[in-house]
Amino acid sequence: MNESESGHSWLSLGGTVSLGWTERLRRFPWSLLLLLLLTIFFGFGVLYSAVGGENNLWLFWRQVIQSSLGLGLMVGVALMAGEKVFRRFAYLFYSGSLLLLAVTMIMGSVGMGARRWLEVGFFRLQTSELMKVALILALARYFHDHAKAGSLGWRDLGVPFAMILCPMAFIIKQPDLGTAVLLAGVGLSIIVVAGISWRVLFTLVIVLGASMPLAWNGLHTYQKQRIITLFSPERDPLGSGYHIIQSKIAVGSGGVTGKGFMAGSQSQLDFLPERHTDFIFSVLAEEWGFLGGVTLLVLYALLITRCFLIAEMANDRFGLLTVVGATMLFAVQVVVNVGMVLGLLPVVGIPLPLISYGGSSMVTLMIAMGLLAHVSLYSRQHGRSV
Repeated sequence: MNESESGHSWLSLGGTVSLGWTERLRRFPWSLLLLLLLTIFFGFGVLYSAVGGENNLWLFWRQVIQSSLGLGLMVGVALMAGEKVFRRFAYLFYSGSLLLLAVTMIMGSVGMGARRWLEVGFFRLQTSELMKVALILALARYFHDHAKAGSLGWRDLGVPFAMILCPMAFIIKQPDLGTAVLLAGVGLSIIVVAGISWRVLFTLVIVLGASMPLAWNGLHTYQKQRIITLFSPERDPLGSGYHIIQSKIAVGSGGVTGKGFMAGSQSQLDFLPERHTDFIFSVLAEEWGFLGGVTLLVLYALLITRCFLIAEMANDRFGLLTVVGATMLFAVQVVVNVGMVLGLLPVVGIPLPLISYGGSSMVTLMIAMGLLAHVSLYSRQHGRSV
């Protein structure tokens, strides 16, 4: 048994580092867990109002159960023995998730015109959610194994681009443009941190910009309408512009302090659609006002800051890129959802992290947070993660 530089005992087994249960619990990033709990409990209050209180109480309790499951998985993932356990199984997890996406295309259940779910007993699994975590781990493993001196060129990016585009193709076909764009954003953030050449990055931006007309032609009619509606929702106030108009009314009418718990007219009188999922931030802003919205954003900012602090502690390239990917998965969803309900971004169906109703999204994010915690407690840079 060797002593690390931080003064803690580390046990080396077959080239990997393992910590005892007591040491793992002592080094657990409890501040990260506390911030997650505060945000989740804050969300329970908003969701209870969004589902109409006693009218749909089963939705509220189902979210409580799903959140509890997510927290359990987060702690379980974080406390997994072995520093390299997730690196070892990264490609296997990615392959399995890609297979599930293919199965979903064949025998998945259909809802609201999209084939995105597999029925697993009493649980409805959205397979694209698993791919979010799988892609992060697979890209982190690839760039860890293929680290090179200097910046990454085009020859170094063929495999990573294929790893991103393959699941995107399945997800776009479902169709689920929001998740596909999210995967692209998370994947590109990992590539940038891995060390992409600025020349390649600039060229990539130019190519993406030039391909916009082709991408536009490939969109479904309703997807095109959402983008057009972003700039002029008043053109179709009872159709494609209805969501954004009602959301803006809800946010604006909340004022500074809000109308009060379960007193929002837009949400309680059913003017606001999808109020317990995509537009739950509008419910928060109407009932809790500007102060309530800022409170949630501050919690998000503290969570994201804590995640980046963990990134600084990572022992290796795999840990660093895993933390960056998980953090961006969280941060991008916050930005897109809040921008969507404020009418700054198109409506793409991305939930508000830890707040919106949805088991698959909650479980996925908590697994990602578990990976962050795992990197933190196995870090050798600090004697104890706080």
